[in-house]
Amino acid sequence: MFKRILLIVLDGVGVGALPDAATYGDQGAATLQHVAEASGGVCLPNLERLGLANIVPVKGLQPVDAPAGCWGKMAQKSAGKDSVTGHWELGGVVLEQPFSVFPEGFPPEIISAFSRIAGRPPLGNVAASGTEILRDLGEEHLATGRPIVYTSSDSVFQIAAHEDIISPATLYDLCRQMTSVLKPYNVCRVIARPFTGSCSDNFQRTCGRHDFPRKPDRPTLLQLLQSHGVYTCGIGKIRDLFAGEGLTEALTTRHNADGMEQTIAALAKINQGLVMTNLVDFDMLYGHRLDADGFADALEEFDGWLPKLYRSMQEDDLVIITADHGCDPTFPGTDHTREYVPLLAWSPSQVRPGPLGVRTTFADVGATIAQNFTIEFEQGTSFCSELLR
Repeated sequence: MFKRILLIVLDGVGVGALPDAATYGDQGAATLQHVAEASGGVCLPNLERLGLANIVPVKGLQPVDAPAGCWGKMAQKSAGKDSVTGHWELGGVVLEQPFSVFPEGFPPEIISAFSRIAGRPPLGNVAASGTEILRDLGEEHLATGRPIVYTSSDSVFQIAAHEDIISPATLYDLCRQMTSVLKPYNVCRVIARPFTGSCSDNFQRTCGRHDFPRKPDRPTLLQLLQSHGVYTCGIGKIRDLFAGEGLTEALTTRHNADGMEQTIAALAKINQGLVMTNLVDFDMLYGHRLDADGFADALEEFDGWLPKLYRSMQEDDLVIITADHGCDPTFPGTDHTREYVPLLAWSPSQVRPGPLGVRTTFADVGATIAQNFTIEFEQGTSFCSELLR
């Protein structure tokens, strides 16, 4: 039905707390709505025309009587609220158990294994933000050469090291070895966090961050597409989130604007297939850092780019816009938030746009894309027929 599909994931752009949000401490979270309120209203005319304000009330936007796209929202079926869990569910892998977290730091056996691999004991082993840990331990790291190990509210084992002390290549190798150590502990990701600077006042994380996630236990949409000869391109964090599995091509990005441009460039190179893009700035730069104004600006930047994307699309293309979890910058703490995610779809050839309702799993997206390419898919319910009524 569609030769080329673009799946764009706005990392962290949730649209309201899920019914089980209180279990996660997230009752009352609503990323998009609260960002709009805190910033005095958002101007998103292109998303508005697709039907964004028909999903939930958004300050600055109005529901549209006849939206240009299909609209709805999706609940998360998997346990958890991190990016890997959300993306895997979009790809048809639903997790019954959440990944393990270590808010009090990692147990001695993990730290001992790390010390053997690294050749020295780490600093830290605490839950902390990436900027705080550099401010607190960066100078000691420079003096001792000991890597900094820390975690967060997510299931992550993070290793920070100054590029002049431990080269990025060595840091990446250390991370790879730790993925094997951590597999029995059900840790989702090991993350390399290289940084530069001379003192706590000017330490700065570089764009050399690299994630080393667990591989999915079951085939994802990307793997199924690739095994059937369908071209798949991952842009931004997609390669890291899926451990590189199922991708014909993978492109890294420096920021949202770079990701948007690479999406159009990737689309221009293919005649058929899937381009899946993660735009991480909403989550990484603004949600976790409690910057509602920056979040709103990033949404407006994305909205302003959409007409350029439309001009690059052909009659038999489809774009799906969604998210992987919430990250409410107005909510207590700096963690992700357990929320519904938006669902918007548009094609130049779409005949009758309309509501897609409240979907019970993110895997409905994967089911839709799989049906489009006539591939069997075990999870979710396709909305292909609703796109082409």
